[in-house]
Amino acid sequence: MAKAKATPIKIRKKRKPMTAEQKAAASERLAKAREARMAKNPPKHSSIHPTVLARCEDDLFYFRKVQQWIKTQKELLTSARSDLRKSVKGAETRVANHQAYIRNLEKFLRDGDYVDMMYGEMQEHNIKMRCVVPAYYADGTPKRSYGVFYNDIGTVWLGEDTVSI
Repeated sequence: MAKAKATPIKIRKKRKPMTAEQKAAASERLAKAREARMAKNPPKHSSIHPTVLARCEDDLFYFRKVQQWIKTQKELLTSARSDLRKSVKGAETRVANHQAYIRNLEKFLRDGDYVDMMYGEMQEHNIKMRCVVPAYYADGTPKRSYGVFYNDIGTVWLGEDTVSI
């Protein structure tokens, strides 16, 4: 049986440290190169739905903001998973919540349909419901749901004692 030759490990020479002027010049060159590349080949964002791309930067659901929310939630998910391995109480629920929220945000970017009842980087805001097309009972009275905004009364329905604006 023939023995295989051991190949020597190549030792990489360390780079000479850059001076402050060299670092500034290099960062300037990189910025120019980045701008030239973006002008020649702008990002297509083919995985993001056109209606989501059409939103302006100050919109709550601008795709860059949603991508930041996903990044934050993934960081929270990793800490929740470590808590789950340590058997911390409630960690399993937090893992499931973070996974579901990430999945819903990714669905929004892909399909343009927001399906979650919460929004924000930390799921801190509730989605408010609005009736677009009212439904009616057979006798002609409108069907109402608690906590939904109705255009005909101009306010959120909070039961029979709701006062219109």
